[in-house]
Amino acid sequence: MCNCTDHNAAAEGPVKVWRRDDDVKPAAKKPGFSPLYREDILNTIEDKIKELDGELRELSLDIHAHPELGYEEFYAHDAYTKFMTKHGWTVDKEYLLPTAWRATFERGTGGRTIGINSEMDALKGIGHACGHNLIGISGVAVAIAIRAAIEKHDLTGKIVLLGTPAEEGGAGKVVLLEKGGYEGMDACLMCHPAPGPVGSVSLSSSLALERISAEYKGHTAHAALSPWEGKNALDAAVLGYNNISALRQQIKPTHRVHGIFEGKDWAANIIPDYAKFISYVRAPTRNELQQTVKRVTPCFEAAGLATGCEVNIEIVGAVYDIRQNKALGDEVANVVLNRYGDIDYEWGISSASTDFGNVTYALPSLHPGFAIPTVVDGGNHTRAFAESAATIDAHYACLDVSKALAATGVRVLIDDDFFAKVKRTFEEDKLLREQA
Repeated sequence: MCNCTDHNAAAEGPVKVWRRDDDVKPAAKKPGFSPLYREDILNTIEDKIKELDGELRELSLDIHAHPELGYEEFYAHDAYTKFMTKHGWTVDKEYLLPTAWRATFERGTGGRTIGINSEMDALKGIGHACGHNLIGISGVAVAIAIRAAIEKHDLTGKIVLLGTPAEEGGAGKVVLLEKGGYEGMDACLMCHPAPGPVGSVSLSSSLALERISAEYKGHTAHAALSPWEGKNALDAAVLGYNNISALRQQIKPTHRVHGIFEGKDWAANIIPDYAKFISYVRAPTRNELQQTVKRVTPCFEAAGLATGCEVNIEIVGAVYDIRQNKALGDEVANVVLNRYGDIDYEWGISSASTDFGNVTYALPSLHPGFAIPTVVDGGNHTRAFAESAATIDAHYACLDVSKALAATGVRVLIDDDFFAKVKRTFEEDKLLREQA
């Protein structure tokens, strides 16, 4: 995450997100930027999101006040489906998963389909410390704004808004992808808040991630009277951790390995017969991740061998790095630069991971980050970030990037040349992945 001084100045007072005055539309073209595509459509999008401002703010704070863990987002499921039903959408509750949902709108026949994602889950103990309340309302705003443009300008196309559960460790989008939730989409859009230069949108990638758990089974014994009778599962887990610590010196600085211990029925006077080490392995790309995983798993095996414990290694399944579609990204960048702020290609969630990465491998997709004001050491997955995600400045930063995404989504639906470029850049990136 970025540590720029302009958004880490809490001691100097509140930091404000740059946003234009809602009542003043700046010039459609600035020196060095391309002309806006269909400025009339963007104006419609802006007007619709301005109209929804209060409702979206209320929805965001409602979700923020009711944080739920992955696959337990029942309150969020009901809140979002009620909202979309009220706005006249066809809503499928419990879509493919108990807390997933789908809202659809279609006008005309034979048109393209734009997909959008709204995340819902929170983090254990620290609530919406990754800002999923903002991601959720952004999806809603993008979908409703695209619909407004379709209806006002007599366009053809289909919108599919997916409510996606369990991004935080549950890989909900991967499950939905496997179950066919993304079938029929020609492109998919979403966004994510993060610390960063105030007023900017980031088009960085993210790290691919593999979840590995090593479960150790040993034998209990009296820890003082006859410890030699035991096989210490906790020692095995600690050795696995230490082996990884030694390995870190030999892996690239762009790679990550981290984790926690879990146990059951532990007592200080009993040799533990069970322990689990849950780890995350991360790397810049899926291919690099696979190579690092091959080096990590022997660390767990060696720990079992050294302690005489049985070890069971489970590789849960990977989430991939984000492959930002260049054509979609260039369009969002141009809209942002013309109207809302700056573009960056480095900060965002570049050192984090998301299950949306798998979606970007499957179809043309875009996942920009947008900066919200944060305090020192108050980035994603902190209590301070949860507080930041409820601020009015974060809300308006979210709405600005949503306008750019909606404009890009409309162009996917109606501009044949642009969509051909979207498909071409996807195939070019696919070729690069295969050659890496």
